[in-house]
Amino acid sequence: MLSRLVFVSASALKGSGPLGAGLVQASRTLHTSSQSLAPLPPLPEKGGKVRHGIFPEELFQLLYPKTGVTGPYMLGAGLILYMLSKEIYVINHETFAAASIGAIIIYGVKKFGPKVAAVADKINEDRVAKAQEVKDLAMSSLAQAIENEKKEQWRVEGRSMLFDAKRNNVAMLLETNYRERLHLVTHEVKRRLDYQIALQNLHRRMEQDHMVNWVEKSVISSLTPQQEKESIAKCITDLKALAKATQAKATV
Repeated sequence: MLSRLVFVSASALKGSGPLGAGLVQASRTLHTSSQSLAPLPPLPEKGGKVRHGIFPEELFQLLYPKTGVTGPYMLGAGLILYMLSKEIYVINHETFAAASIGAIIIYGVKKFGPKVAAVADKINEDRVAKAQEVKDLAMSSLAQAIENEKKEQWRVEGRSMLFDAKRNNVAMLLETNYRERLHLVTHEVKRRLDYQIALQNLHRRMEQDHMVNWVEKSVISSLTPQQEKESIAKCITDLKALAKATQAKATV
């Protein structure tokens, strides 16, 4: 009767809360289907509620609707009495040794458990703090790397504008050099043209001077001494008449 109750309770546990989920998950590990590759739920940071140190609270909550408050205790006592009556478990000196050791363990847990737990929690907190510090440092370095990458991308985006400015500067430099060379060529051509004009003017002036000198020499050589005296007298007479006319105008 009790064994049948155990099997019925086990089948009912599969459809219950966390304990049933654990049983179903344990049964899934025996299969090799794709369900075994599904992500497992995260482990809880703290264990569930238990009674008497080892018995889960879910077992009592499961048996309460069927057996009442004393049902789980009666089930445990019945199982113990069944095992003792059928001599499945025989009480001997090892039983008393196990009870003594268990009592010592329970006493040690009750006495030193909180202190050990506090030390363990402090060690765990220190490790978590160090891990968090390392994580924060890594996050800060990665954030700085991201900012540097964004800055480099911004610089790359502005590189086209820089290249355009450099192209404009090069174009302006080429235009300046072209205009300087054009001005130099114009100046040299103008200087040579001025030289040719000056040379032509010099030739013309020399030709005129030569022509004037030749005409003067020809005229002078064609005049006789009598003609010279007459022209000189004529010039003197003209000058005197011109002087009288000037004086007359001045008196008027």
